[in-house]
Amino acid sequence: MSEVTRRGFIGGTAALGGGLAAAGGLPGEPDGPQPLGPVVVPPSDPRYEDLAVRRTNLRFRVEPDYFYLAGTTEQVVKAVGRAVRENRRLTVRSGGHCYENFVGDGAEVVIDLCEMSEVYFDEERGAFAIEAGATLMQAYRRLYLGWGVTIPGGQCGGVAAGGHIAGGGYGPLSRRDGLTVDHLHAVEVVVVDRNGRARAVVATRDPRDPNHDLWWAHTGGGGGNFGVVTRYWMRDPRARGDDPGTLLPRPPATVLSGLGSWAWKDMTRESFQRLLRNYGEWHERNSAPGTPYASLWGSLLIPGRQPGEGDQGGMILPAQIDAGVPGAEKLLSDFFAAVGEGVTPRATVFPFLRQPWFQAVRALSLGEATEAGRYKGKSAYLRSSFTDEQAGVAYDSLTAGGPARTGLLWLLSYGGRVNTVAPEATATVERRSILKVIHLATWDETQDGAAELAWVRDLHRKTFASTGGVPVPGGNLGGAYINYPDADHADPAWNTSGVPWSELYYGANYARLRRVKARWDPRGVFSHALSVRA
Repeated sequence: MSEVTRRGFIGGTAALGGGLAAAGGLPGEPDGPQPLGPVVVPPSDPRYEDLAVRRTNLRFRVEPDYFYLAGTTEQVVKAVGRAVRENRRLTVRSGGHCYENFVGDGAEVVIDLCEMSEVYFDEERGAFAIEAGATLMQAYRRLYLGWGVTIPGGQCGGVAAGGHIAGGGYGPLSRRDGLTVDHLHAVEVVVVDRNGRARAVVATRDPRDPNHDLWWAHTGGGGGNFGVVTRYWMRDPRARGDDPGTLLPRPPATVLSGLGSWAWKDMTRESFQRLLRNYGEWHERNSAPGTPYASLWGSLLIPGRQPGEGDQGGMILPAQIDAGVPGAEKLLSDFFAAVGEGVTPRATVFPFLRQPWFQAVRALSLGEATEAGRYKGKSAYLRSSFTDEQAGVAYDSLTAGGPARTGLLWLLSYGGRVNTVAPEATATVERRSILKVIHLATWDETQDGAAELAWVRDLHRKTFASTGGVPVPGGNLGGAYINYPDADHADPAWNTSGVPWSELYYGANYARLRRVKARWDPRGVFSHALSVRA
């Protein structure tokens, strides 16, 4: 994620100020039902280079013996079977948004699912099917325009369903509607048995299903662990009947959006600590299910201080709430007032904007062009506010100059209905947190990234110094999010806690995930730096 990318992260939400960015036209419809492929692309094919760069983290390069573009589940079965017979290391890609090099690391065959992108209602299963290569924006558009429903997925519209859902999935509607995986009805996975035979298996939420453990593993176990996901079926487990318009959450008809900003100029360390404390404590008070603030979602972005930054340069807080909630405008105003209370300099709060829901989704979404670049991301869950000591570490790091100028601290709203699900009910074990944390470093193609990488590693380690440099669950910490994987968590040079990486991501659920791995991937065909070990 280059400096352009960093500005994209910030600009994609900063444009909400001063009237908030108007949404563009609707994205194009997915291709028709005629499946593509299979297409095998070796290095001699001119399409190879395009596929090699089809990812967002340009820090890594993917150079397999060949790419295999699949258009159907049957093609994936054949591709997996061929790779196993040829004893080639196999990896899988849907949207290409992995924070780490899980796709490219030693891959000899990459199965690319970008052309498996259909979204439709499956009458036989009574649920909505989303193929693994469908982007979130494609899913949002088709579900909403077709049936008036949605899934509570992420704001990055270019992310594909394949990895997003398997890792848990969350976004602006999660405080109101829960995680994406809380609506997972069934999943289709191409697995490999002990004899090397590839086959497609459908696993469902029904506990009587003999494949139920495979379904459970895909409710937060992460991608690339058990097989190749080709399709998900989504349905609210509380839904009854067969009317598609009632089987998934209905989004707000309209959204009220606002933006607050604080300048780095005149922002003292104590005032910065107050800002982070206010933001965290507001979430502590307002993250219970059913609160009037259940539909409010905020995204506090704190970029590194730039030299010569003026009064308008600094940190920004876009937020939105269901405009149909009684007193929505006052609720949103009170939110900004609470976050900014006692903070100097005072916040600039831009006029609120009322938009139709899908238009608001489009305005908030990070597009593919702004997501791509060279970057290193690290994550944590917060069960309560950052301590003043942790916030002070952030201030010192973000104002240090040098590589800090392209760094970022990101605090995203969480909790609400997410925390009504028992930790063992899904593979997503962390059900107590109220905020998600992202530490991010970016650089461009003219830099080697060494200084930026050292900066973000140092920020993460110092923030969690009392727990061995990593967010060990306990106190105000809830571990880390597998969809933001960080291989440093498995490196004793950066994790000195004595707590294994698996505890950070999976907690007590890891033992069951290992049993699922032993059953469904006994040969260890699917692996990466943070994969579940049988």
